[in-house]
Amino acid sequence: MTSVRVYLEEGPKSVFAVALDWPGWCRRSRTVDGALEALDGYRDRYAVVVDGGLTTGPLEVIGSVRGTRTTEFGAPDALGPWDDDPPTGAELVRQVDLLCSAWLAFDRIAATSPETLRKGPRGGGRDRDAIVDHVREAERAYAPKFGIRVPPRTPWPEQRDLIAETLLAGPAGTRWPVGYALRRLAWHVLDHAWEIEDKRD
Repeated sequence: MTSVRVYLEEGPKSVFAVALDWPGWCRRSRTVDGALEALDGYRDRYAVVVDGGLTTGPLEVIGSVRGTRTTEFGAPDALGPWDDDPPTGAELVRQVDLLCSAWLAFDRIAATSPETLRKGPRGGGRDRDAIVDHVREAERAYAPKFGIRVPPRTPWPEQRDLIAETLLAGPAGTRWPVGYALRRLAWHVLDHAWEIEDKRD
């Protein structure tokens, strides 16, 4: 049984547990144990996104990195030594496909959710369309960090194609290494997809 490689991003008040080889499978808590428990608790939910292709193996912590102010704000931000060895070849294609699966899951959830969502502390009370706009614009803002500029008002399908093509080319020397870019993008998409899903029920 293949284990799931996980690293920890540890800040004073927040810890992310991140599945290194499964972009988007990443959860946060206040403690290491809490973050690992949260990550494992989302295993089935993430498996739906990747159409059941997720390994059933145990979590294996391979290392930890110090978090940043962004970690405390609520987003995974720190690079690790594993980012010096980015995915290439078939593995890169697989991980880009997982990002595309995250986009499809987001679209499906948004399309089947009401415009007005249940209010609460998660997401600051935004409704569906505001979350959709936020995710789209955040991706455009992220793009220069991994080597591409997306013009304003680019249709979202075209924007996604540009992002996927750029990542598949394996750009080097960018602020966000390819592996980290895939993890950050997919995490952001799924975190908000699951937010919509949770707030519609």
